Amino acid sequence: MTATILVADDDAAIRTVLNQALTRAGYEVRITSNAATLWRWVSAGEGDLVVTDVVMPDENAFDLLPRIKKARPDLPVLVMSAQNTFMTAIRASEKGAYDYLPKPFDLTELIAIIGRALAEPKRKPARLDDDMQDGMPLVGRSAAMQEIYRVLARLMQTDLTLMITGESGTGKELVAKALHDYGKRRNGPFVAINMAAIPRDLIESELFGHEKGAFTGAQNRSTGRFEQAEGGTLFLDEIGDMPMDAQTRLLRVLQQGEYTTVGGRTPIRTDVRIVAATNKDLKHLINQGLFREDLYYRLNVVPLRLPPLRDRAEDIPDLVRHFMQMAEKEGLDGKRFDNEALDVMKAYAWPGNVRELENLVRRLMALYPQDVITREIVDTELRSDVPDSPIDKAAPRSGSLTIAQAVEENMRSYFASFGDNLPPPGLYDRVLTEMEYPLILAALTATRGNQIKAADLLGLNRNTLRKKIRELGVSVYRSSRSA
Repeated sequence: MTATILVADDDAAIRTVLNQALTRAGYEVRITSNAATLWRWVSAGEGDLVVTDVVMPDENAFDLLPRIKKARPDLPVLVMSAQNTFMTAIRASEKGAYDYLPKPFDLTELIAIIGRALAEPKRKPARLDDDMQDGMPLVGRSAAMQEIYRVLARLMQTDLTLMITGESGTGKELVAKALHDYGKRRNGPFVAINMAAIPRDLIESELFGHEKGAFTGAQNRSTGRFEQAEGGTLFLDEIGDMPMDAQTRLLRVLQQGEYTTVGGRTPIRTDVRIVAATNKDLKHLINQGLFREDLYYRLNVVPLRLPPLRDRAEDIPDLVRHFMQMAEKEGLDGKRFDNEALDVMKAYAWPGNVRELENLVRRLMALYPQDVITREIVDTELRSDVPDSPIDKAAPRSGSLTIAQAVEENMRSYFASFGDNLPPPGLYDRVLTEMEYPLILAALTATRGNQIKAADLLGLNRNTLRKKIRELGVSVYRSSRSA
């Protein structure tokens, strides 16, 4: 039998587009502009799936959803919203929605989700405490962030191991903390450890603990991070800096659910969710013999790549407001950024990503007495980050820079972000490897996903390009109609 889709949206254009697309896909469609009619249909037992907007004239879908789930717990509900925040995705999951789609949405994706929803076994809705719904741990309404929100909402009530990748400063620990705070382990501890910040010969002891006398200086038994995180989440940051011996121990934990302390003999059972993160290319480290391939696949159950700030520049105004509010709560005087200042910030390359933006906002609020932060002030501060730089890195990209100048600009900023320290060793190979991803992505975007044209543009064989797309996990750009 043909499935019937109930559609509720107060936008006539959206209703028309959905009616046509779903009818072409072979479904019976009933459309309405209000929640009251939708509820009448549902309560009468009509429809096999619901597609509804959140904000409607007579009732919010988040208020209607609990009644729908109580009356018909097996009825899948897809929620659409133009209020594209992290909490919208989380509330949709908590209220029992099958999935959440930000507006504008892709029709092909919507139809695919409907097909899965009608075919899959019904899922038990997540549960989120009421006092957690007002927080905003992640900020941004860009398409890139919407996908992050949707993935996190699906993972909240699971214990799947997550691998977060992305450049330094993109917010990997913040994402891991959000996953913990809004997931089923939120009542347990969240414990973070940065592999790059601990001497390599102490990492095993830090992770697994040690017994008295296990090594010189071990005068007492010490608990490790696994024991401290029992029942909660353990965040392993900069996992690519973990030495091989510690990798072997970690692999045993993931395979068998147990570990031994350094110097200990008795296996200890553990109940910890692992979230790992890195800004390195682990596959490249595997090829160099520096990272275990079997451990990589154990950690990379669910991969999540965080976009650099330059790829989500439309989020900068929201992020600036967020950081200003945080600074004001800490006692700094309130400011306002004029539109030209925000335009400069949106055009900047942000080698330090969100962390660099937060530091800039706090600095501007602390050091400048003006009530309004202007373009000139922002321009001055961004230039001062790289002393004597010959390149105006705060200017919008015009295509006048040579490739060499663009690389020089970003490398100066990269070195400057370490202050008086130097970057980790292996910089030459790391730069060459990390250049491939944005280069291939730019070529695919410029050619609208045409791999033949992109290969010709890059001077690569088509099969070589396909191989690199797979290896680097490049998201292939495709033009699609959206509503």
